[in-house]
Amino acid sequence: MSSTASPARNPGFAADDAKAIPLHVIEADALESWLGAQPEALRGWVRAAGFKASLGASLLVPGEGGRIDMALAGYGDAAARARGRFHLAAVAAVLPEGSYRLTGLPPARAEEEALGWLLASYAFDRYQDQKGATARLVAPGAVDAARLEAIAAAEMLTRDLINTPANDMGPDTLEAATADLADAFGATLEVTRGDDLIAANFPLIHAVGRASDRAPRLLDMRWGDAGPQLTLVGKGVCFDTGGLNLKPGSSMGLMKKDMGGAATVLGLARMIMALGLPLRLRVLIPAVENAVSANAMRPGDILTARNGKTIEINNTDAEGRLLLADALSLGAEEAPDLMISMATLTGAARVAVGPDLAPYYADDARLVSAIEAGAARVADPVWRMPFHAPYEAMIEPGIADLDNAPSGGFAGSITAALFLRRFAGGTRYAHFDIYGWNPSAAPARPKGGVGMGARALLEALPEALGL
Repeated sequence: MSSTASPARNPGFAADDAKAIPLHVIEADALESWLGAQPEALRGWVRAAGFKASLGASLLVPGEGGRIDMALAGYGDAAARARGRFHLAAVAAVLPEGSYRLTGLPPARAEEEALGWLLASYAFDRYQDQKGATARLVAPGAVDAARLEAIAAAEMLTRDLINTPANDMGPDTLEAATADLADAFGATLEVTRGDDLIAANFPLIHAVGRASDRAPRLLDMRWGDAGPQLTLVGKGVCFDTGGLNLKPGSSMGLMKKDMGGAATVLGLARMIMALGLPLRLRVLIPAVENAVSANAMRPGDILTARNGKTIEINNTDAEGRLLLADALSLGAEEAPDLMISMATLTGAARVAVGPDLAPYYADDARLVSAIEAGAARVADPVWRMPFHAPYEAMIEPGIADLDNAPSGGFAGSITAALFLRRFAGGTRYAHFDIYGWNPSAAPARPKGGVGMGARALLEALPEALGL
């Protein structure tokens, strides 16, 4: 990334050598059996320490000269593990610096736990010195180490982008981060800025961003020259005041994360390019600041989108769907094999599923099957929401083709998704209404910006696109 943003992070596994400390992963009901095969001194040490192999517990076992001879990691039971993910990341966070080699971990859990260990090393340290886990893991033999390292690096890019405050992450900085990513992987980037958006027929992007002194822009990145075409569209509102429908202070505090959709599609794009997936990738990011000024769009205005549909603006704080409408219209003009939008779009989605699930909308059975299976395999939980056709009338105000903020307060995430589908042009399409923020620390996921749904999509793409 550029000097105006956080440096690129390259998490990696430790070298496999004789100095790596054995880390025994022990389920609670297997502890006594494991102890029975150990020397009496070790059994005494474990029992004296009160180690019960509960989930996330750890114990260092000293050897000669005070060195660490081995470490134990509690793995609890199936019921405890079902209530979370990345359990060994909690152990990584408390182990002293060094290299560790896992023993006893079920192979089926190796990929999830190895990735969690990599992610545990993340800390957002741009403004204050701090560290994530310093214990490094020797990659378990059952995993593709290079793949996991690429995924972790992409997730850390997403986190850095979201965590950076708006004074250091405006539309120009988001453009710079996208340009750096394009340069790193041989992609091309075309940018349309300011009043050029009008001439290029992106009226909604211009209308949302024109009130800011940081010019709105559309970022259009392309990579790959063969295979099916995948178009990713990410909402890039670098700060959202709500516009003339000004947000209260309590709702504005986290609005640096309103570019979480853009940050997440850039993370997914980095995974795709780093892993060399055989497809043609296009990334569209409308990058703006929704500000307040004399030339801001007004409630009651009627705007015309790129595809010719008219939209009544009944709330200037429902701006994300306007940006995405122009970008989706552009994407649909090429009829890609799959188009996906990701956005921190509605509070209604969070009320419905909370901050840990990524709700998504899709009607294509093959795509849904691929997403559901992929999410389960890589511990990236999603929840399918309905494109409920009877609610279409709720987004039709009568005075224009569409209403950007239907009154009544019902089904806010669904009506937003239905609105967006009007601009997908019949393309095979999925929409993710993500939160992009972890409100409290969890293993491998510190409080702050977080990617949602990207790993599930990466896992789904081979089946969804026939790669």
